[in-house]
Amino acid sequence: MNFKGVDYYDIDDLLSDDEKLVRDSVREFLEKEVKPLIVDAFQNEKPLNMKELAPKMGELGMIGGPVPEEYGGPETSYMEFGLICHELERVDGALRSFAAVQSALFMYPIWKFGSEEQKHKWLPHIAKGKKIGCFGLTEPNHGSDVAGMDTVAKKDRDEWVIDGSKEWISEASVADVALVFARADEGVRGFFVERGTEGFTQAFQGKKGSMRCGDVGELAFSNCRVPSENILPKTTGSGLRGVFMTLNQARHGISWGAIGAAEDCYETALNYAKKREQFGSPIASYQLVQAKLVKMLTEITKGQLLSYRLSRLMDEKKERHQQISMAKMNNVSVARYCARTAREILGANGVSYDYSPMRHMGNIEAVYTYQGTSDIHTLILGQDITGISAFTREFKTKER
Repeated sequence: MNFKGVDYYDIDDLLSDDEKLVRDSVREFLEKEVKPLIVDAFQNEKPLNMKELAPKMGELGMIGGPVPEEYGGPETSYMEFGLICHELERVDGALRSFAAVQSALFMYPIWKFGSEEQKHKWLPHIAKGKKIGCFGLTEPNHGSDVAGMDTVAKKDRDEWVIDGSKEWISEASVADVALVFARADEGVRGFFVERGTEGFTQAFQGKKGSMRCGDVGELAFSNCRVPSENILPKTTGSGLRGVFMTLNQARHGISWGAIGAAEDCYETALNYAKKREQFGSPIASYQLVQAKLVKMLTEITKGQLLSYRLSRLMDEKKERHQQISMAKMNNVSVARYCARTAREILGANGVSYDYSPMRHMGNIEAVYTYQGTSDIHTLILGQDITGISAFTREFKTKER
């Protein structure tokens, strides 16, 4: 299929033939098999059947990212995985969220910190979409403050006993296995908790205005016992470092996905503005509407260049985590702006599910918060450029 998209700076010319092939094959699959299902899933908060879609995604190499072929992964470049995330969120954020959770939040930490047995047990099945994993980190009382988590794990002979809960977890109710992080005596550790384990419950979280096409839910642990071989071994001594390394993998995909959503909003608004007539002329002929479209296109183009360069840096193993923060922070803000502006251009029709901006707007509100809020990424960058941390500050009372 011929590529059609927003590419004002001819970034397409910078992609290899293999990269274009990956992107185009993913787009074709989504347009034919997934996009027709989106409106009904979102409107009725009826999550897409990922048990059915995941194997098809696995066949196309959409799950796993850079995980090596020896472990069943597609071993795509970061550029290719970024383009996949771009296409997924152009259709709906829940799709990109699914791929990012499987690839970056579940498979990546196993690949980097797991035992050989764990890698061979889980990675091939997840990459092929035969099993679904989830990543249990966020809690009801702890989001950005990961170190303050309440979920605990205690050693009891050859088992670990986990107590606590996790909230806002993608694929929570359908996952075959959860990679759960808990506080142990030696620091934060990761544990595999399989579906059906005694003391482990998985629940769907409904009544939400965001990611309605995807499964989001809660994980609860009450005297939940897992064998010692279910611990992620190589995170010992690294504390939260492994967690943050994992989150950075997902943030890269988010930067691409957010721009995909922004592009869909822009294209929807542009096409609508050229057809919609008011006062005898298409609304695209009016200066204020053109100004909005130009602003959207400019911000999208800048975001595309950020993600493109970040992917090249990651493929060369030259990226810094602050650069990932900038791309995630900026591009999600761009998507937020474009969704809102597209809704304005569509007028009353902008709130209808017959058009995508309102759906993207709801989805991007979740992305604006998760994987590090915009405020947190701002402080990461602030510390990098000033050398001064603003995350914590000790206030002293003046002596009188």
